[in-house]
Amino acid sequence: MEIKTFEDLIEWTRQLHAYLSRCLQESAKLNNDERASALLDYLADHEALLEKAVREFEKQADPKAMKTRLYDYLNHKPIRASADSYTHYASMSFSDIAKEVFHFHDQVMDLYDSLIGKAEIPEAKSLLEELLALEEHEAMRLASQIGRMDDL
Repeated sequence: MEIKTFEDLIEWTRQLHAYLSRCLQESAKLNNDERASALLDYLADHEALLEKAVREFEKQADPKAMKTRLYDYLNHKPIRASADSYTHYASMSFSDIAKEVFHFHDQVMDLYDSLIGKAEIPEAKSLLEELLALEEHEAMRLASQIGRMDDL
């Protein structure tokens, strides 16, 4: 997907969460490790919820911010979910799955953080700050839940 505006960026983020959710869900069915499979199910649900939350940003965001051109994105390497197939996580361990999903979220947060400093209009900056806050909050919640699962 070519990202030209903040609207494109939000749609791209939503699509990434949706794709990751599907990969995690499909892999959960095939992973033979019970703990890893449970983690995959949890993460799939979490990513689906994030997709819905990002969709709400698309509906509620300031139209001026959404149509703002996003030139600086081109300076960043595209972020992709590591999964190159829907069953990418099927043979991974609990800790490897967690590590990879956190890496994905860290990349998205780093992108938003870098774009905040480059936003030219207050509406765009505010939109990015809200998206970053959502990603940070969900990453903390994810870390807490995965920690609890790992303790079991």
